[in-house]
Amino acid sequence: MLSYLFRRTRGLMTAAALASILSGLFSVLLIAQINAALTSDAASRAATHANPAWAFAGIAVALMVCRMVSTALFERLGQRALAELRSFIAQCVAKTPFAQFERVGSARIQSALTEHSNNVAVLFVSLPVILTNTVIVVGCLGYLALLSWQVFLFALGVIGLGAVGYHLVHLRAIHYLQSASSEQDRLFGHFRALTDGAKELRLHQRKSRVFMDQILGESVEGVRRLRTYGMSLFVISTSWGQFLMYAFIGLVLFVLAGDGPNQTQVMTGFALVFVFMVTPLEGLLINIPRINMARVAASRIDDITREMPQGQERQTSPQVTDFQRLELRDVTHQYYHEQSDDFFELGPINLSFTPGEVVFLVGGNGSGKTTLAKVVVGLYPPDGGEVLLNGEPVEADGWDAYRQLFSVVFSDFYLFERLLEAPREDLDDEGNRLLAKLHLQHKVRVENGAFTTQALSQGQRKRLALVVAYLEDRPFLVFDEWAADQDPLFKEVFYTEVLPELKRMGKAVLVITHDDRYFHLADRLVRLESGKLLAPEQVVGEDAKIESIV
Repeated sequence: MLSYLFRRTRGLMTAAALASILSGLFSVLLIAQINAALTSDAASRAATHANPAWAFAGIAVALMVCRMVSTALFERLGQRALAELRSFIAQCVAKTPFAQFERVGSARIQSALTEHSNNVAVLFVSLPVILTNTVIVVGCLGYLALLSWQVFLFALGVIGLGAVGYHLVHLRAIHYLQSASSEQDRLFGHFRALTDGAKELRLHQRKSRVFMDQILGESVEGVRRLRTYGMSLFVISTSWGQFLMYAFIGLVLFVLAGDGPNQTQVMTGFALVFVFMVTPLEGLLINIPRINMARVAASRIDDITREMPQGQERQTSPQVTDFQRLELRDVTHQYYHEQSDDFFELGPINLSFTPGEVVFLVGGNGSGKTTLAKVVVGLYPPDGGEVLLNGEPVEADGWDAYRQLFSVVFSDFYLFERLLEAPREDLDDEGNRLLAKLHLQHKVRVENGAFTTQALSQGQRKRLALVVAYLEDRPFLVFDEWAADQDPLFKEVFYTEVLPELKRMGKAVLVITHDDRYFHLADRLVRLESGKLLAPEQVVGEDAKIESIV
């Protein structure tokens, strides 16, 4: 993931890195100028007063410009990286088969789009500090070598000792940060439960206490504890490095100092440079954990996107323009059922649909009705058997075109802010006509291709979803327990007005329902139990249909 981002921003990255490196070089030159001015005698300062002053001013201005350019470019890189990263993840989600999307889980995807992406983007904000301070530290060491190579070797030993200690602590800190990232993925799932289950939590105090204290509370505490451990280890290692720096300064001043002619200049130079190095080195040690956090976050994003392979369902077949018949032939589908701790198998299913036909799918809870609907609309390609459209099998590269036949209102439907159908001039008028038909014209309207509000009851929002399905004008409509949230008036409207109108329009309609008082309005009734059709589908009269159910 990091390599991908660096490749996408190679030009800006090169310019920003060059500005950061120049900023570090100018900082070293500045401290050299300061040391030279402090250790030179009055006569030499008087003789060369103009040149060092102008050199100092020029270096200071160049340092300011380079830091400004570096910081601005890396800030731009960070925002661009965040946008690129989120777009990449979103594209992976959009192109991933639905069954695979469900296995990955929305909580992990939300974590990747928010926390993990932000941690990767922060890396680009930290890079100018890291590059500049690295150049400063290396440049200062080079300057120290010019002053006294013996003391320089001792300085290298001190820095090496600090580096070894930092590395050992660093490995343990990374372990804690990785564990914190894994726990955070679970935490996002608990956050969703906190909002989606708001009604249930308020109705059950004990359930609310257990969830808040033992589930959500422990997860929040787990992320806090693991991150605190990891970052605390980095702080300890940083403090260790600072202690070694000051210890070295003390050794230079009080132990290693000799009586040579240039010893004052050497001692002053070493003390001054080491004091100057403390802040860049501290900044370097503080920002290195951000690199590691970015690596951990990028690794988590890699893991998630690797489970969502792009291009798995590339559209290569043409869109279907003429729907004549849909047939499921010996279709099977299997998935893990948590309640029974076993695999649930749907099928083999033999079923067909034709335009202008209303089919009711009935059965007990957990019988596989919604799963069958997802197989019918192509969200779950069958594990066995085949789906035939107009007599031709749907091939692996044709599922996306196949899915464009359907408009679906699932029981857990989602309403987008705008009507995302193909724009047309009469979209608002047609939408408002349908809203009036469903008695919603006083609560919401369609303006500029969007609903004016969605702050409605669940049943009213389902009526909005029905309007969307109408406006999509697809040849096959599927309703999953649409009437379950409606009052008797709108149940009557749905079964006696909406469905007959769709039939007259030549639409194929599949309705998942428990409303047995309306069973006689279906052209066919299909009963599903434990994933199996109880009897072959039949096109029969009203009395026979009722008898078959009884």
